[in-house]
Amino acid sequence: MAFFITLSMAGKKVRIGPQAKVSLVCRAFLSGAIVSIITFYRQPYTAIMVELPIEEFAVINRIAFSFLAALLASSAVAADLTNAQRDAIVERIKPVGESCVEGDSTCAAAPASAFVVSAEPRTGEDVYNSACMACHSTGAAGAPKYGDAMAWSGRIAKGMPALYATGVGGVPGTGMMAKGGCMSCSDDEVYAAVDYMVAGSQ
Repeated sequence: MAFFITLSMAGKKVRIGPQAKVSLVCRAFLSGAIVSIITFYRQPYTAIMVELPIEEFAVINRIAFSFLAALLASSAVAADLTNAQRDAIVERIKPVGESCVEGDSTCAAAPASAFVVSAEPRTGEDVYNSACMACHSTGAAGAPKYGDAMAWSGRIAKGMPALYATGVGGVPGTGMMAKGGCMSCSDDEVYAAVDYMVAGSQ
């Protein structure tokens, strides 16, 4: 019958099996033994060192520290990990993403949808629905509402070139940003969106 110990280390629960348990007990015993040896022999050791010549003092110090280092090294035996534990560690510390260079066959294929660009230009209605509607359907930030002929009449009177320039370049100091925030839209697509809004607001 296998015996397991569960420890909490750095906020994670670690399950230790029989082999690791022996290593853990040995490590704890050796650490305790080192502390006991240092505590017990500290006074006699310092009393002897005071009376010895400096050369002998240095040699005895080297021997004592070598013995102490050997004890510490022997107590630092790593616990054996199972393959499942190793796999869990590798999974936990792996990088979040990968960089691939075009043409590199060793990289995983990127999703095709990420690179699909429409060959057909978007219609004015499509651009309106994706970029313009948030403000022009509610009147947010003073935007003229789609279908509100009164709000659009003064703008339409300035002429279509002025409306196109506003659509592409935005209006400084207002909520109207360049291309309505649709940086993937071409100028022609923005013109189509302006045409759509004007046609629906006369």
